[in-house]
Amino acid sequence: MEDRTLSADDINDGIRKLADAIRDRTGDSPVALVGIRSRGDEVAERVLNLLGEEDRELAFGMLDISLYRDDFEHLHDNPALQGSDIGFAVDGAHVILVDDVLFTGRTIRAALDALSDYGRPAKVELAVLIDRGHREMPIQPDYVGIALDTRRLDHVLVSLEGSDGSDQVRIVQAIDSQSS
Repeated sequence: MEDRTLSADDINDGIRKLADAIRDRTGDSPVALVGIRSRGDEVAERVLNLLGEEDRELAFGMLDISLYRDDFEHLHDNPALQGSDIGFAVDGAHVILVDDVLFTGRTIRAALDALSDYGRPAKVELAVLIDRGHREMPIQPDYVGIALDTRRLDHVLVSLEGSDGSDQVRIVQAIDSQSS
């Protein structure tokens, strides 16, 4: 198996799919999109821009989960804190957490912990640009832009225009030691 790449068009299609699914499920009810830094915030902003084309109440926030990670003691460097920006009342809100890639579920667990420091939402849902499977925690997305079939040790490398200068997803295949 060789490495695979998803294009900017594939990413845009995935973001449109997320926006359409959120619109279909939530109607014109108020929602708050909260992007998980880094890259989930850019995905959330793009979805927000698509949803903002209609007349509905939308809120936007960014959540830094660096200090909530359960692998903090295993990191070689201290995490680079980017700061959270939640400028709306979380209590009673319908929050949709947004991330770029869902893998083990540990990032989302940390995001739920971080979000709870801001209040108690009425409802929390999860939107991910890419679901690559291989969960370690019982966390599933409500909205998926792109579902990828990957092996556990593969790497899914997301580049986005605002963060990295271009839109691209590279799926780097793990080296299969049993076939060599």
